[in-house]
Amino acid sequence: MAHRPDLSFRFTHAITRTPADSVADGIRAVDTGNPSGATFRSEHGRYVSALREAGLTVDVLPPLEEFPDSCFVEDPAFCLPEGAIQLRPGAASREGEGAEIRAALESRFQKVVELPGTGHVDGGDVLMLDDVILIGLSARTDREGAEAFAGLLGEWGYNAEVCETPEGVLHFKTACSTLGDGVILATKVMADSGFFGDREIVVVPEGEDYAANVIRVNDVVMVPEGYPKTLAAIEAAGFSTVVLPTHEARKVDGGLSCLSLRFALD
Repeated sequence: MAHRPDLSFRFTHAITRTPADSVADGIRAVDTGNPSGATFRSEHGRYVSALREAGLTVDVLPPLEEFPDSCFVEDPAFCLPEGAIQLRPGAASREGEGAEIRAALESRFQKVVELPGTGHVDGGDVLMLDDVILIGLSARTDREGAEAFAGLLGEWGYNAEVCETPEGVLHFKTACSTLGDGVILATKVMADSGFFGDREIVVVPEGEDYAANVIRVNDVVMVPEGYPKTLAAIEAAGFSTVVLPTHEARKVDGGLSCLSLRFALD
């Protein structure tokens, strides 16, 4: 695919979903306590406000008590200027989230298609750069799904590459993000992976790996609260930042990127 400047961070719209009380039953790799639905909703409200302040029109969908992880709207769909692709999350408890978000996608896109085949892809394993879309294999994204997704993206004119996510990394984007302008934020293991070619890499300082998951939204980088070294490194690289609390999301393996679908419409 041709280089498309700003594809990975210049957005006009976002879709989010308010956390339900059932988020206390959300999936997690390590139990650090249940998130509070009320506290999560407060943090989510600040997140939505930050997106709007960055210039986005934000659709806020109602909570879904029957789907504890449904506030992580990035996993069941992937959005591009041309249309939306419904993905197939790899966790059984998240089957059905795609049908619930379909109407929201159709309200913004004329073209909404489903991931071909029977494989699985979580949006948290998909990193969009300005010249390539990287799809990381994980416990939630299998090769069948990743290759079907890459093939579909190719039909849409995008270059996609399937990557072997390093062992111990939950989602590809758990350990890396794009800061835009050809700069990647990554943990050391991801920085050493070779996935990013000759791009500039800002390495997340030791002990702050969670902060590798940030989002560039137009002119600001949104960074999780509580990681001063990573914040300083991002600012030293020349980026403006906004700090947001993600304490409740972290308890169920969530981060800033998971909480919205961000895209540009004409």
